[in-house]
Amino acid sequence: MATPDSRQAHAMRFGVLGPVEVLKGSASLDLGPRQRRLLLVRLLIEDGRPVSQDTLCRDLWPTDRPTGAASSVRAHISRLRAVLDPVRQGRSTTLVSGPTGYALKVPREARDTALFEESVGRAREALRQRQLATARKEIDMALGLWRGEALAEATEHAFAMRERTRLDGALQDAKELQATILVQQGETEPAIDVAEGLVLKAPLRETSWALLMRALYAAGRPVEALRQYERFRGMLATELGLDPSPQLRDLHTAILRHDVVVLGGAVASASVRPLTSLPPGPGFTTACVHPGLGPRPAAAPFVGRSQESAQLAALLSAAAVGRPGWAVVSGEQGSGKTRLLEELAERAAAAGFTVARTRAGQALSGNRGIVQTCPTVQLLDALRQDGSDSAQDDVAQKDPLGTVVQELTQGPTLCVVDDLDQAPQGFHRLLRRLAKVLREGPVLFVCALRDGDSPASSMLLAELALLGATWLPLEPLTVDDVAELLAAGGTSEEAASEKAASEEAASEEAVALHRRTEGHPFALAELLKLPPGRRTGPEAQVPAAVRNVLQARLVELPSAARSMLTYAAADGEWLDVGLLAAVQGLAPDELLPLVDAAVTARILVWDPDLGADLGGDLGGGGRYRLPELARDVMLSTQTPSSRQLRHAALARELAGREDADPARLARHLRAAGPMAPAAAPIRAPGH
Repeated sequence: MATPDSRQAHAMRFGVLGPVEVLKGSASLDLGPRQRRLLLVRLLIEDGRPVSQDTLCRDLWPTDRPTGAASSVRAHISRLRAVLDPVRQGRSTTLVSGPTGYALKVPREARDTALFEESVGRAREALRQRQLATARKEIDMALGLWRGEALAEATEHAFAMRERTRLDGALQDAKELQATILVQQGETEPAIDVAEGLVLKAPLRETSWALLMRALYAAGRPVEALRQYERFRGMLATELGLDPSPQLRDLHTAILRHDVVVLGGAVASASVRPLTSLPPGPGFTTACVHPGLGPRPAAAPFVGRSQESAQLAALLSAAAVGRPGWAVVSGEQGSGKTRLLEELAERAAAAGFTVARTRAGQALSGNRGIVQTCPTVQLLDALRQDGSDSAQDDVAQKDPLGTVVQELTQGPTLCVVDDLDQAPQGFHRLLRRLAKVLREGPVLFVCALRDGDSPASSMLLAELALLGATWLPLEPLTVDDVAELLAAGGTSEEAASEKAASEEAASEEAVALHRRTEGHPFALAELLKLPPGRRTGPEAQVPAAVRNVLQARLVELPSAARSMLTYAAADGEWLDVGLLAAVQGLAPDELLPLVDAAVTARILVWDPDLGADLGGDLGGGGRYRLPELARDVMLSTQTPSSRQLRHAALARELAGREDADPARLARHLRAAGPMAPAAAPIRAPGH
């Protein structure tokens, strides 16, 4: 642990920013075995406060405490005293004991944690005064005190959790300060390295992502900065169901516009061209322009929800004349719930409604970013939309429900509650109370959730059902919906060539796209971003966003279910349960739980309309099917040799069947390549 001589006035220095150590001069003292070192960490954490013997025994041996634990503690204390205060006369003044327990009296300036915090504070002040060289020296000194993980001996002990969390947060703050100083000094590549490490360490910490974006822009890499924003935005939506804060959206817009007023010291090099002159590409978009700072990008045509839109429009009209209403929109992730709500919000705003929006119980109209405050404050922030902090409203604190009702009924109001099933229970309780008291008034609540059977939302949904709420489950788009989207130009850059195609070709593409996406709006929108030749057919690709969603579902499956799916993908679209069971050495009833797990994860689907005509091996009524996109992802995750081995195993099993389809067997033999079995029938071994 290296510090300047001016800060080494004390005889001993104690370090916990890594494995615990005690230095006397330049020599490291021998602290003894692990349990004694752990005892020293426990006392250091208390910062001079006494710790009872019982507490020490419980913390040092949280399970399987030995019968002689108390004696062991006293022995360790005695030996620590001998190391820390070897020439004492009488009682030790360093490791003291009293009626309330043992205490370690260490001056603040003898601790590496104190030296670290003081250096960070000086670096922050030097940066504020634009003394960059001093700031850099201090922050480097502070970070140099870290020798590894804080409180390394106690990583698995509950007593150290709070202090370890505090120190880890302080380290993250310090590295963010370091990245800021590096950007200000023009050392952009080191700043990028630091920022990339920060986002890996804390992937949902917005400040670190903002620093990475600034550092990339300052390095003359604005497109990469924008891609990092999209990466964080997608991660935030997936993990928390939230949007980036207004501040980060402003930074995103500033990078788009090269707005040096907002970007401050993060000025790109002169070689950077305006983003409007860059050629479009599959990973580049100028979406997400902040409201009021420019026109919104053109969205894909809104198709396939005419019935739901009509029902919501009727509820909106009823609310306008004082009849409150509730609606629940349900559908899996990517089914188009948010888009439907956006269209409704635009219609309501045009009709003079106040539109309040929340997601997962968080207001989307405040100016404080992602915060965790009470449900009433969140709903009031969404309703008021003026950036004021409703948490400071004394009237709202005294009568929260009455204040919300008053805000709701001042004029026509639409409350959009997205991701209801991810909202905290306190927000659910608030909505239940509002449902009981709002019997009249110009108010419409529209709630969206993924699972209408979610236990987390069951009580609220039950009460809304009794109130006659309108239920709107979103089904997949139809072939006609896909054709309408294609006719309108979709979201691709090849709209002109689409419109010039023959009606017959357009109809065939609509059928192919519908089959490939199962009518899923999100998957369809992503496919339409690809060139026409890459959407369907032998050259078809799986868009990165769709691949990520499917891979995330696969990761949640048991390994045995994933293994079963690799054979299913090799065999084709329809599941032959008997074949898949035999090739893995299982009975069919042993395979069915794996199939059920894949259905629950929305990897497999049960098609009830095909029946025994397709040779369903579970008896009429339908058959399990592996959709095209999921099959492509499963195949892409396997190496060529592993695919050949699976085809070979399937071929061996089929070769032993008297009723095997010769064309099917021949396909597996060709795909098995050098792994293909001999012509004679060979039974498949167990796997």
